[in-house]
Parts: sequence; structure tokens; C-alpha cells
Amino acid sequence: MNPFSFENDAAADAKPPAEAASFPAGPPGIEPRTIGAVHWLGLWTLYRKEIQRFAKVVTQSVLAPIVTTLLFLSVFSLAMGDVVREVGGVPFVEFLAPGLVMMAIVQSAFQNTAGSLLISKIQGNIVDVLMSPLSPGELALAYAAAGATRGLMVGAVTLGAMAVFVPMQIHAPFTILFFAVMASAMLSLLGLIGGIRSDKFEQMAAVTNFVITPAAFLSGTFYSIERLPGVLNDLAHLNPFFFMIDGFRSGFIGRADGDTLAGGIALLILNVALWLVCLQMFRTGYKLKS
Repeated sequence: MNPFSFENDAAADAKPPAEAASFPAGPPGIEPRTIGAVHWLGLWTLYRKEIQRFAKVVTQSVLAPIVTTLLFLSVFSLAMGDVVREVGGVPFVEFLAPGLVMMAIVQSAFQNTAGSLLISKIQGNIVDVLMSPLSPGELALAYAAAGATRGLMVGAVTLGAMAVFVPMQIHAPFTILFFAVMASAMLSLLGLIGGIRSDKFEQMAAVTNFVITPAAFLSGTFYSIERLPGVLNDLAHLNPFFFMIDGFRSGFIGRADGDTLAGGIALLILNVALWLVCLQMFRTGYKLKS
């Protein structure tokens, strides 16, 4: 038989293939873990890791904002208490307190996600997170949820400390909760975007000092925007921080400077847009994989 003939090739092809290699089975009674549409275990693990990260420095992450907020309350109460006794028929300190609580919420939520992402990038351990079997949506959700949790936690503790010095009345608990959640989610997502975009702490500090803090201070935290003239009043109504603070405050004092329904819808739409941006950043690995 000619070893170079096509008949030999056909005969070889006709032979049954060798059996696939078999691997030893795992320990009896232990089945491999299956991952469904959502990797709940991985999602919970990353979320818990982020919670434990700021819980280890609770003095800095939770107690420090409370002290800062109480200092703001005392300074503005002493400085303006004799000049402005009421705002819209509400005692000044009762008008001021909810705005200060909201400031503590948004700053804490922003710092949590921004700091976590930036530190992970600088230390190089962000690669470990990206290599985990978590989808971009799960990664973004875990980070954002942890940041929002810190913001809400700081807000709740600050509110409790504030109630010792200010008679806090609750007119609409659902409104308070809704705007607190929307605000903490929004700043958590903004912190996520800022942490991914930044390469140095100086860049993150610039965002905080020139964007977050001015927007919070100029949103009616310490005054009613009804006192602003024409154009400035219109511009204040375009500030998302105004929606947060005005809606949150209305749940305590029973009145608002703007339309709380429109503000709530605007915050919801803005959060969806920010979520899509974060999702795209994780999908493409923007400034994460390079």
C-alpha cells in the first residue's frame, strides 16, 4: 500500500476518534458553583469589602463629618441668629439644619467612591477587582451602593446629633428618604466617575474644591434662593444640589422654594444618566486597564 495515497488518509479519517480525556471528579457531595444572570455572591462580597473599608476608619469617615456639621451649625447660628431669625416663617436653625445634613450626606458619598477607586488605581490592586467574575454593571453597582450607604449612614447619625440641639420636625418622611437616597446615589456615581478619571489626589481635590463644594454652598443651604435676584434665581433652579437640599428640607419644614416633584424627577433622570456613564467606563476599562 502506498503510504502517500489518499486512500490511507481516508482510512485514517474513518477511524473512530480517541476518547476525550477524563478528569477526576471533585469531592463527593460538592457541586460546582453556578453563576446566574447576577453574581449575587460576588456583588455582595465587593459591597461588603467597601463597607468594611470605611468602617475601619469610622472616626474619619463618620464622626468627622458630624463634628464639621455641628461646627457649621454653631457658627452660622451665632453669626446670623440675631440678623435672620426666620426664613419663610421657619426659625433659622430649623431651616439651616436639614441643609447641613444633606451636605454631610453628599460629601461622604462622593468621598467614598472617589477615594476607593483612586487608591485602588494608585496601589495597582484595581486589577484584582477587574479580573473577578463580575460584570461591569455589578462592579458599578457594588461601588455605588457602598458609597450611598456611607452617605445615608453619615446623614442618619448627623441628623441624630443635630436633633439634640435643634427641634427637628418631620412632615413628610417619604420625601426625606427619597431625596436622601437620590442625593447619596448621585454623589456616589459622581465620585465613581471622578475616581476613574483622576490619576492623582490633586485632580480629585480639584473636583471637590471647585465643583462639589461650591455647588453645595450655592444651592440654598444657608439661605432661601427666593432672596436671589432674577438671573441668579433662575440659575439656582438649574443646580441639582438645589433639588436635593430643597426637597430634603421640605420634608422637615413643610415648605419648599421649588417644585419638589419636578426636582425628584430631575434627580432620577440624572442618576440614570450617571449610571450609564459609569457602566460604559467599566465596560471599556477607561483609565482602569491602562
